[in-house]
Amino acid sequence: MLTIYGVYRSRASRNYWMAEELGIEFQSVPVMQGSRLANPLAADAPINTLSPEFLAINPMGMIPCIKDGDLIMHESLAINLYLARKYGGPLAGQTVEEEGLMAMWTMWAATEVEPHSVAIVRIYDNAKENSEPGKAGIAVACRSLKRPLDVLEKHLQGQDYLIGGRFTAADLNLAEVLRYAQTEQDIFDSHPQVKAWIERCQARNAYKAMQATRGKEPV
Repeated sequence: MLTIYGVYRSRASRNYWMAEELGIEFQSVPVMQGSRLANPLAADAPINTLSPEFLAINPMGMIPCIKDGDLIMHESLAINLYLARKYGGPLAGQTVEEEGLMAMWTMWAATEVEPHSVAIVRIYDNAKENSEPGKAGIAVACRSLKRPLDVLEKHLQGQDYLIGGRFTAADLNLAEVLRYAQTEQDIFDSHPQVKAWIERCQARNAYKAMQATRGKEPV
């Protein structure tokens, strides 16, 4: 059985969403971020990213990771490409060309989008969004997202999804990276194709199931 290590309130949400999309059985091990605990190494601390038993699985001390049979993988976006390839179906690439495009859009999400969307969510996580430094940081991140969103807006003209006219792992990966920036509605309102696309992605039953479980976790 597939085991996913990580709480839903982390990048593991991407892998939980993918598992729901694929309809596969999985076990969730709720590894918490060590930074959220006052003393992550205390004897009574819940398993977290600094726990020795987790570091034996991922020496980087980051969530998520998975164990699938004898395979252990880190990096949430790569995990989703693996799961799509292994379990097949419409979320997977149907040709070598589609697989290449899925990898391209996933790498693009990680390199061109996520640094800026994560900068936004970290400001909110630290309750700094109304401070002057926080507002300035959000403004910089939004300016940095303009060019990627312009590119995505153009690509989505006349098509509902990134590749092959259907929802794939590439859409899931990019939608989860962009979710971090959804507090800034102006940048989505100015990119109506992107806004409609992410709304389609987040209207899926598997996304709603992931978010329902995520909502039950402590903030």
